[in-house]
Amino acid sequence: MSIAYVVFKHSNSIIPFKYTKFELKVGDFVIAESERGLNLAKVIKISKEKDDKLKSIVRVATASDLQRYNENLVLAQKAKKYCAQESKNLNLDIKLVDVEYTIDNSKIIFYFTSPTRVDFRHLVKKLASYFKTRIEMRQIGVRDEAKLIGGIGLCGQIVCCKRFLQNFEPVSIKMAKDQNLSISVKKISGICGRLLCCLYYEEHIYSDFLKNLPPKGSIIKTDECEGEVVLVNPIKNTVVIKDQENKMIEVGVNDIKSVIKIAEEKGEEYEIIEEE
Repeated sequence: MSIAYVVFKHSNSIIPFKYTKFELKVGDFVIAESERGLNLAKVIKISKEKDDKLKSIVRVATASDLQRYNENLVLAQKAKKYCAQESKNLNLDIKLVDVEYTIDNSKIIFYFTSPTRVDFRHLVKKLASYFKTRIEMRQIGVRDEAKLIGGIGLCGQIVCCKRFLQNFEPVSIKMAKDQNLSISVKKISGICGRLLCCLYYEEHIYSDFLKNLPPKGSIIKTDECEGEVVLVNPIKNTVVIKDQENKMIEVGVNDIKSVIKIAEEKGEEYEIIEEE
């Protein structure tokens, strides 16, 4: 027995499956059962571990499977167009994001966003009657929409959620403040309109650095000067103080002899962007 770690099209999640009856290598395509049904997946890692609790890979993808997968991509676009028209006819406030056929065509999944909860029972009946198969309507959030569609981020690269992110972590304005970033919404928001996921990546480093530095508003004293902290630079491990003559002086944390007054926390409220 060996374990293959695979990725399905509509998810960056790396899922392990066991297999015994065939040989696999990284890059191979296989047919396996995801939570959405039987689908095509790509092998990205092979392990000699053993775990009897895992689901088994159904088979190595054949030329017929790959052909059907490509045909389903065409059918999905037609299904998306039909569903969009029917939802418009029913005055449903939804935005269709993507459509997915299972590899055996036993189910069609429609991914959509909506600002409110939607009663799509009549739409499902129409779709099931037209396509003669099971229909699943799956409402997703704006971050999941960006993950499905992809795009170019502010850094000039393909957005992280499309490339490698498996889960969305909570991101807050406080993280941008800790990293001395502009609080301009346009500069710290992704294509989904929510705060950049990458704010989370280095937050623990900044938090650790900030523990050793006096916060803004504190009064500190060195051998040569005394002043109020007006800027904290956690990467350089320094603070900038304004002395009694209004001069700006950069001071390393090791040069601080004493903190005469520690700034009180202002109890600011931050908007937390949670996973949807």
